[in-house]
Amino acid sequence: MSTTGAPRTLILLRHGKADYPGGTRDVDRPLADRGEIDAAAAGRWLREHQPPVDAVLCSSSLRTRQTLAATGITADVRYADEIYEASPGEVLAEIQRTGDGVRTLLVVGHSPGMPGLAHRLTGRTTDPAAAEQVAAHFPTSGMAVLTVDAWSTLGPGDATLVAFHVARGAGRD
Repeated sequence: MSTTGAPRTLILLRHGKADYPGGTRDVDRPLADRGEIDAAAAGRWLREHQPPVDAVLCSSSLRTRQTLAATGITADVRYADEIYEASPGEVLAEIQRTGDGVRTLLVVGHSPGMPGLAHRLTGRTTDPAAAEQVAAHFPTSGMAVLTVDAWSTLGPGDATLVAFHVARGAGRD
């Protein structure tokens, strides 16, 4: 571990299930009803199982903004156009801009950015089953929870994957 203090928590959340209304640009696609329900379940899980979120980095797309709203997480938010349709490296560059005072960062984004970044950052795991899940399938409302030493120097293999959870609302498997 670094000398910068206790490890930080990075939570990578893929947005909830989106709808496909005709004539709508991809960036403007809203959440489906199922996506709203699952995003609310994601927020409940985060509050029950993770440290309080200090800051949020969120794609500027409608479905990611609606996902964040449905979670009920009220931390300071930075919306970033750069996360929409971003590669894992582009998402990482935005995370590296996070201030040192942030202990828990929630990133709300898309595929392939979220699953690719979780895979790229994971150098260690405390939960082998979580690592298998991340590698196999990172569905909507899926969350990878990682611990990291620092934001600005974060790079491939620097994180420890501690959990992977797929949020599903009541009545969903």
